[in-house]
Amino acid sequence: MVGGFNHNFCYKEQTFHVQTEDSGVKKSEITTLLYSGGTILARVTTSYADILKHKNMEGEVETRMKEQHKQMMRDLKNGCLDDRLATSSPAMPEKKPEKRKLVSKKTDLEDLIVAYLSAGR
Repeated sequence: MVGGFNHNFCYKEQTFHVQTEDSGVKKSEITTLLYSGGTILARVTTSYADILKHKNMEGEVETRMKEQHKQMMRDLKNGCLDDRLATSSPAMPEKKPEKRKLVSKKTDLEDLIVAYLSAGR
């Protein structure tokens, strides 16, 4: 079982968090969530029951997780989720993000995702 993927993604001067997890073979689902300030703005859940007997099931689950995770970030970047963002906190005044230096360990997957998204695909 693959643990999951987590990324913070800046869009329209706001930081969003994208999280993808595998529920395990018992449930056989991959769930991706888009958060803003702890509030879930979007959720995508897909079943992988169709590949439970596949020889390389774990590898296939990981591939599906990566694709679903990237798709959520692409949807955010391309404005497909703007209608959900506008209603996420209408009472809050717009605030410029603080400039902070983030320290994190980048993985090869993160580098690939950033490169892929930067290429505008």
